[in-house]
Amino acid sequence: MTSLTHTATPTLITDRSWLTALAKTDGSVTQALLRVTLALVLLPHGAQHLLGWFGGYGFSASVDFMNSGLGIPVPLAAAGILLEFFGPLALIAGVASRLIGASLGVFMAVAAATHLSNGFFMNWFGTMPAGTEGFEYHLLAIALAAAITIRGAGAFSIDQRLTPRG
Repeated sequence: MTSLTHTATPTLITDRSWLTALAKTDGSVTQALLRVTLALVLLPHGAQHLLGWFGGYGFSASVDFMNSGLGIPVPLAAAGILLEFFGPLALIAGVASRLIGASLGVFMAVAAATHLSNGFFMNWFGTMPAGTEGFEYHLLAIALAAAITIRGAGAFSIDQRLTPRG
């Protein structure tokens, strides 16, 4: 006799194992500290570029500088600015932290590449001309982003609440 039950084939829409893998994290307070630290360091830079806060130039001028001064295509410059502002907000909440961490890591690697000719050190004492900071800051942000990408959001995150314990 033939069975009348229907066995569904998993699809991207119904099989959410990829979502679970993306959000997977543990209850590590250390991971939460790394996540929030990266967010709090990058958010003011995103606010400078997007909103013109903290002495920044705002969205249009930042996109124009990234395009004409650094050679970054306008769509990528705009996407980078949006990532730099909204990514840290997502990290604070702990949502999609692995994806945001990976994206911010790539973003910071591109930013570091634009600072290579300035050397390693930041302009801590104001002795270098404005805008000639090195890439040491970027390396720290890349390391934090890598830790988040590899281990997830940690404690106090939406990602943790969305994934099964086990």
